[in-house]
Amino acid sequence: MRLVIAECTVDYDGRLTAHLPRALRLIMVKADGCVAIHSDGGAYKPLNWMTAPNRLVIHPAGTEVDGEKQAEDQWMVISPKDETLTITIHEIHSDTQHDLGDDPSLQKDGVEAHLQELLAVDPEQLEPGMSLIRREFPTEIGPVDLLCRDADNQVIAIEIKRRGEIDGVEQLTRYLDFLNRNSDLAPVRGMFVAQEIRPQAKTLASDREIDWVEIDYDELRGIERPQQKLF
Repeated sequence: MRLVIAECTVDYDGRLTAHLPRALRLIMVKADGCVAIHSDGGAYKPLNWMTAPNRLVIHPAGTEVDGEKQAEDQWMVISPKDETLTITIHEIHSDTQHDLGDDPSLQKDGVEAHLQELLAVDPEQLEPGMSLIRREFPTEIGPVDLLCRDADNQVIAIEIKRRGEIDGVEQLTRYLDFLNRNSDLAPVRGMFVAQEIRPQAKTLASDREIDWVEIDYDELRGIERPQQKLF
């Protein structure tokens, strides 16, 4: 991980445009390609960010970009959909790199682990004709909960959460990027599964052509809820 504290200006150009004026900020570049810009407030949420997969191109001061010589260092983060995050570096106060090594990944709570177990036994609960290839399929950035095949023999990567948030969709997006580099598996499609999925997560998943499915945990376990009675 690279951590840079710098006076910088940030411009995003994609589905909308956004501008951060010059200020002292933390720029975080992760090994998987994620780039995030933080201020000294706002809890954990960055001011702007680009998630993997993307590519970071650094233009040192003095180089030409689009026919113009750059007076200052310019970082360009470019997504596969041609979204760009341009970071103009005015002055660097600190620039450090740290190798964090392999992360053991977040341990799922009992419900998530049990959901994974139940769906591995009967993946057709998610889609007719689906069959299991493997649970906890390994990738360079962590295990995919379930790797399955659909009725047309296409590979599906499934991420399971108790509650579906945007972070879960981002996680599955990174898995899909790695899996689709494997010619023995590609093309791999994604499916995001949770008991409850937030509207923002549904929108992001649909935008990235990732299927999403809400499941009833009790129904999956074969527990019939007692009928409500007036008397």
